[in-house]
Amino acid sequence: MTLIIRDSRDADLPAITAIYGHAVRTGTASFEYDPPELAEMARRRADVLGKGFPYLVAEQDGTVAGYTYANTYRARPAYRFSVEDSIYIAPDRQGAGIGRQLLPALLQRCEALDLRLVIAVIGDSGSLPSIRLHASCSFTHAGALPNVGWKHGRWLDTVFMVRALDPGAAAPPR
Repeated sequence: MTLIIRDSRDADLPAITAIYGHAVRTGTASFEYDPPELAEMARRRADVLGKGFPYLVAEQDGTVAGYTYANTYRARPAYRFSVEDSIYIAPDRQGAGIGRQLLPALLQRCEALDLRLVIAVIGDSGSLPSIRLHASCSFTHAGALPNVGWKHGRWLDTVFMVRALDPGAAAPPR
């Protein structure tokens, strides 16, 4: 089973919508309650791409097995060299190492854009697979907001992890 990491396409949107919808309905990676429709996911993707940020998919056997993208961390100009990453893997492909190929590809693309910091905002301190994935890609723990969200009948933390991109804070941006 060959895994291909590539730029997302419009044709990927139904699979992306299904993957995210499952995460919204069953998990804590997103604090949304209701899965967005295809048109909303298309709008969100267009927003990311319109800012010049990467939006990648992992394709396996002709099927989208996961996706990742970077987006604005905060809107104010001083934050423009920092982005937040998002990564979602199809439920039947989780644990197969797809995230360990997707996330480094995203980081490489972000570095090429002269971005300096990637921030992981991980829903639920119990999301150990996401925490481990980010740690395996040299993200470090940057703090947590305890009991900040309510979903699936329980309070959830938000964990922050960060990874500097070369040259980080050692030099001003281009």
